[in-house]
Amino acid sequence: MTGKAIHCAHHILLLHEKTTMAEREFNHYRARSGATLEGSRYTAYLAVTPRGNGFPMYFAICENRSFRARDVAEAAAAKALLDMTGLEDDGTPIFPDGYTGFDDDVPTDTIDPV
Repeated sequence: MTGKAIHCAHHILLLHEKTTMAEREFNHYRARSGATLEGSRYTAYLAVTPRGNGFPMYFAICENRSFRARDVAEAAAAKALLDMTGLEDDGTPIFPDGYTGFDDDVPTDTIDPV
């Protein structure tokens, strides 16, 4: 097996190649976005690392969607990082109510007719 394995709860993420990451600083944590190859598809994730001692926590983003291209997965993760409103005390990301991360979830009554 090549690459670095990251153990996260019940999942093992394999980082086979370098990814582009976005980063945000919070009071007690640093959050980074990224993408990892799982089989033949990419998964977008957020990694939240305590500023003091502790291990990073990984959160899958857009869990109902996988990506064929790494750059698309990275962009989805970076967008989620930007859309976060903050972090819980334990480092869990906070998103606006009703947030899905998918741009195609816009209600049809808010779309202007062409």
